Amino acid sequence: MALPQKPSILLLLWLVAGAGAIALAWSLDSRVDPALDVSQNPQLHQVAWWCSKLGEGWAPALAGICVGLLFMLAHRPAVAAKIIFVMLTCEFTGLVAIIVRIFAGRTRPNSITPQGFYGLWHNGHWILGRYEFSAFPSGHAATVVGLAAAAWMVHRGWGAVAAVFAVAVMWSRIALQAHHLSDVVASIVLAIPLAMLSKKVLLPSMEFQFGNLDRAWRKA
Repeated sequence: MALPQKPSILLLLWLVAGAGAIALAWSLDSRVDPALDVSQNPQLHQVAWWCSKLGEGWAPALAGICVGLLFMLAHRPAVAAKIIFVMLTCEFTGLVAIIVRIFAGRTRPNSITPQGFYGLWHNGHWILGRYEFSAFPSGHAATVVGLAAAAWMVHRGWGAVAAVFAVAVMWSRIALQAHHLSDVVASIVLAIPLAMLSKKVLLPSMEFQFGNLDRAWRKA
């Protein structure tokens, strides 16, 4: 009976530790956010802009589809399945973060509204989906952390490269004053268990289906 409970215990410990990490990051927001601000440095601002742009969901989706197709053409369905799994996982973690932030309604660092969590309604108006109130958690950060976590679970080398990319994107979101440090930390806490769940649910099915597709292709 102890074994089935172990994942639940680990998840609970992760969430408790994650809540502590978010609280710590929250206390550091007022110091870290301005320290990483690159608005007065045109060169760094350009670098941050490109990092942020490449962290949008379309970029890993496009790369994953193209590279996955190349491996399918090379008759390596197991590799193609892993690549598409990584791509779908990062899109999934990013989407969950976007849904959560709609309900949180936290102001971005550059907001003219006093900093805080406003939910769905503020000052007599619905604010769901408005950019100014879409800080917590970071969709970009959740996307790239999901990418790195999924890549790490299927190939350590890919995972290490993806982790470097993820750090660059997370830095860029704070540097561009689009997110607070705590928004990014919250994305890490959210994305990693979601990526682990995705591997358990999605990867075996994808490997099976891609294998079937390759066998049918060879017979055609």
